[in-house]
Amino acid sequence: MIVYSGSILMNTSRTANVIRNTLILASLPAIVASQAQGQLRIADAGTNALEKSVVMIRSVSQDFDYVTPWKQMAMGQGSGSGFIIEGNRILTNAHNVSNNKYIEVKKQNLARRYPAVVTFIAHDCDLAVLEILDQSFFGDMVALELGGIPAVNSTVQTYGFPVGGRQLSTTEGVVSRVQMDTYSHSQADAHLVVQTDAAINPGNSGGPVMQAGKVVGVAFQGLRSADNIGYMIPTTVIRHFLADIADGKYHGFGSLGFTFFPGLHSKSYARYLKVPAGTQGIVVLSTMMHSSVENIFQKNDVITKVDNYSIDNDGMVTIYGLSIHMSEVIEQKQIGETVSIAFYRDGELLEQEATVALNRPILAYDRQYDVPPRYVVYAGLTFVPVTRNYLEVWGSSWLADIPFYLRYLFYDSEQLNTDRRRKEYVVLSKILPDEVNSYCLGFEDQVVDSVNGAPIRRLSDLPRALASRDTGFLVIEFLGLERPLVLDVEKAKIAQQRILEKYNVPSATNLEEQI
Repeated sequence: MIVYSGSILMNTSRTANVIRNTLILASLPAIVASQAQGQLRIADAGTNALEKSVVMIRSVSQDFDYVTPWKQMAMGQGSGSGFIIEGNRILTNAHNVSNNKYIEVKKQNLARRYPAVVTFIAHDCDLAVLEILDQSFFGDMVALELGGIPAVNSTVQTYGFPVGGRQLSTTEGVVSRVQMDTYSHSQADAHLVVQTDAAINPGNSGGPVMQAGKVVGVAFQGLRSADNIGYMIPTTVIRHFLADIADGKYHGFGSLGFTFFPGLHSKSYARYLKVPAGTQGIVVLSTMMHSSVENIFQKNDVITKVDNYSIDNDGMVTIYGLSIHMSEVIEQKQIGETVSIAFYRDGELLEQEATVALNRPILAYDRQYDVPPRYVVYAGLTFVPVTRNYLEVWGSSWLADIPFYLRYLFYDSEQLNTDRRRKEYVVLSKILPDEVNSYCLGFEDQVVDSVNGAPIRRLSDLPRALASRDTGFLVIEFLGLERPLVLDVEKAKIAQQRILEKYNVPSATNLEEQI
């Protein structure tokens, strides 16, 4: 197994499973249910108290159209659950309120609906905090208190409003597993999850999972291929999220940015690496460009400890009394904090401090939400960044159906890229037909390398490169193609406004990047 240390675990077999929808989000497109406090009160274990802590959330959402990125898709509605936490806030899942246009929250058995807004949202860990505009909502509400990680084989109760019902529902189940796994909302990020056999149905998402009167998790997804297998987000992830937003901004879960494999299972390989007999640990394969450990690790370094947690040959550490992937140690940290690392190099034991950072790959594996697609339209040629959202326009089996070179790029963008200044890949995604571009159709879905000799390292490089000449020809080179796309500059400029008007494109560019 080859993985990046930290919050993104890009394992091709695991990712393929997620892409095939083995994990399903336990909500209808909207959600948020909660109940809280006026003067802060903490709910006890009683069901009556929980009726004043759990709420239904209804959301109207509208996704973006990545085929024609200046447009949006049809609106949809959905419902889910949420609950009150300290500070007159509602905690729910990010997937309940992503791409939202309007949100309202409803108490059990009451007709009145309260408008709400998202104050913080974390797509990487599928959590969001809502604020009710009318603070009278909290007059009779009770905040729930966070607990710890439930023990395996212990009993938990899940509360929520499945399939949008008016009555608060509860299901009981047994905790069967605690492990790192993929969060299906982003389709790429992996964090700690707790598996239970309590039914988590559509509409349950965002509801609290309780044990001994305290929240031990947030219900968020189920397993399509199995009955009564549900997953909750544990309080370690919830607390990290709440601590992160305390400064008024969400930064995300960090990593160290390297790949490794469990090479020490081979005693011959261990001797080759000159580690002492009996040593356990993981073997570094590579570091990400610009990552926290690019200048610390070398290939074949053997990492044995992270923050004094011993790492076994499978990359696991003992934490919370459980055997968990070593990434959990890193995930305890906020962005900018450091971890200590012990590792062997050529038989010598070394120790270093490394900074936890986002360390995202050039081609992000995760799905994006809430931000309009960036694009550039020139003479009918539509350019967009290569992202998961763009690749998903090929449909539910997109990973199998996309051109092979895009699949290769998706999986191996870090290994393929040697340009330290590159920020992303740009593709010619669509051509709006016109006489000026009538011979350009064979270039659709090709990755741009340069325009008139100027390298294109990010979408924002394009406008200047496209405007670099007033006469002559515009020559666009593509990665892996020997022939260029050539346009007459003067004819392209004349056609620009005509094409924008003909295809109802409101603006030739949208370059605003997510901060």
